[in-house]
Amino acid sequence: MELAADNLTCIRGGRNVFTGLSFSVQSGRALIVTGRNGAGKSSLLRAIAGLLRLADGELSLTGAADDLTLPEQCHYVGHQDACKPALTAAENLSFWSGYLGGRGNAAKALSAVGLGALADLPAAFLSAGQKRRLSLARLVAVKRPVWLLDEPNTALDTAAQKDLAGIVNAHLQSGGIVVAAAHGPLGFARAKTLRLGK
Repeated sequence: MELAADNLTCIRGGRNVFTGLSFSVQSGRALIVTGRNGAGKSSLLRAIAGLLRLADGELSLTGAADDLTLPEQCHYVGHQDACKPALTAAENLSFWSGYLGGRGNAAKALSAVGLGALADLPAAFLSAGQKRRLSLARLVAVKRPVWLLDEPNTALDTAAQKDLAGIVNAHLQSGGIVVAAAHGPLGFARAKTLRLGK
């Protein structure tokens, strides 16, 4: 499997964010996208996820399901954690799992991110780091080959960052692909770096 970008151009608000951007990521590999604020890291992830239209260029995923589009084979975890405050952690995850077409075990996914004991707690009472972990639990609950992670360590303590690295590295070990925007080290195995901007 290979995710490839060919000559991408992104224009937002009349500003050329990036142009002529090309790269490829193979199965079992991670691409860490770095660069200053405003360099286009989030825009690139959103474009791969199908949430942002590119001005030019082409994105492709080969060696995966031919009957699904690239966005349908991606998990996108952005800056917003998308948790309904009135729903419990388990209910939030069950909603997202069903919406994303998963049949995974919510309890197992919550345990994987260290929230097993908080499954019945309304999301309104979760800390920022716990809400981030709840958002990341979707990666475990629903299997998809490409993970797009926008600054995934935001609000995570050291132990949760290690848990995330373990989850990501297991995904890579199983042949998955990860593209992550970051300002610092993430601890992902088999990673290469793509720097945007000057």
